[in-house]
Amino acid sequence: MIVIPAIDLKNGRCVRLVQGRADQETVYDQDPVGVARRFEQAGAKMLHLVDLDGAFQGRSANLEVIRAIREAVTLPLELGGGLRTLSDVKGMLGMGIDSVIVGTMAVRDPDVLQEALAIHGGESIQLGVDTRTGKVAVQGWLEATELDAVEFANCWKDKGIQRVIYTDIARDGMLNGPNLDAIYHFAQATGLQVTASGGVSTPADLARLAAMEPVGVDRVIVGKAIYEGKITLGATAQC
Repeated sequence: MIVIPAIDLKNGRCVRLVQGRADQETVYDQDPVGVARRFEQAGAKMLHLVDLDGAFQGRSANLEVIRAIREAVTLPLELGGGLRTLSDVKGMLGMGIDSVIVGTMAVRDPDVLQEALAIHGGESIQLGVDTRTGKVAVQGWLEATELDAVEFANCWKDKGIQRVIYTDIARDGMLNGPNLDAIYHFAQATGLQVTASGGVSTPADLARLAAMEPVGVDRVIVGKAIYEGKITLGATAQC
């Protein structure tokens, strides 16, 4: 299993939110580029970037920082947040981002996502499935839907999606452990490659997730636990 450090960007800074709430923000570093370099030096295999301004507002305040991170490290980069149009996807991939993550687009503009998949392929586009009690949320987690997460993912699997980033919103930023049962059920029910996200707080959490590799859970995103020293990246970049 690959452990992927998260760099969440808001107004050019490296922050973490609690359950995706903009009013529950902790600033961890004013220099996200420096953070990216340190993660690379510590042995990270790839980085997970989130443009929170894009997710909440539909427009980015972080393009220059994203570009600077791309120029500063050689690691593969995946990025989500605010990718609403074909031009957004093309622009990020053209900037050198290795894969983009879309969620709101899949709900509101499925024809656009299908076109993006036809042009760029399933290796370059990941589906973000952000859930509350098994239902998909969009628009930076602000808007709930009645879409069942498994059915939603399976629909897009049939259209070319290969990997899902599965986030349990209730666990994100809480450091109280991932929702293991929900992650296992989702992976088993979809047969997709799954990146788990939300709640990871200890090496034991990583070990429990690593045991799910046979059903497709082969990556995990870790944010707050790394920033607060609960997980040491060098020892767990690949577990």
